[in-house]
Amino acid sequence: MIAGKKYDGLMADIWSCGVILYAMLCGYLPFEDDNTNILYKKILKGVFELPDFLSRSAKDLITKILNTDPETRYNIADIRMHPWLSLLPQHPEELNEGIIIGYTPLPVL
Repeated sequence: MIAGKKYDGLMADIWSCGVILYAMLCGYLPFEDDNTNILYKKILKGVFELPDFLSRSAKDLITKILNTDPETRYNIADIRMHPWLSLLPQHPEELNEGIIIGYTPLPVL
């Protein structure tokens, strides 16, 4: 969208979800700069760093989702087949730590 190319809503949304995934895993955004022009250049070039604490699989998925070319960016089917997602149990009852919102009752104090 920043480059003024044809807008593909689904692929733009996938890219946005990649930004959200990055923020959730890293605790900060992949593209940041106080100067909007520099920020846009970073986004257009796909310039971001992957911290060492991310697994190789997580780095791979993020890189493929934040690909600046919508034609080669991962689509939903690609994302679902990625090994990083296979690390999670497919059924909530298989989880043994943490909570699942809407599945685990939360006490109200």
